[in-house]
Amino acid sequence: MRTIWAPIILIVLFATPMIHLAFASETPGEYVNRGQEIWNLFFRMMTIAFVVGGVIAGTIVWQVWRFRESNPKAKPTPYEDKGDL
Repeated sequence: MRTIWAPIILIVLFATPMIHLAFASETPGEYVNRGQEIWNLFFRMMTIAFVVGGVIAGTIVWQVWRFRESNPKAKPTPYEDKGDL
């Protein structure tokens, strides 16, 4: 009786992991188009770069316009009045 159980136990010990691996395989997933993903990332980053660049350029134009010398509200600073510059 003992000679029958030993091969059965060995078969169960070695066959169970193989059967488990065979039935545990997953279905193939979706492929990722890397070119498209890179283009999407590039497009997003360029959009953000243009928006940030527009805000910075607009701020510079506003400051130049606001603090120009011909502005009627512009007053010389105390240093400019004394001629220390």
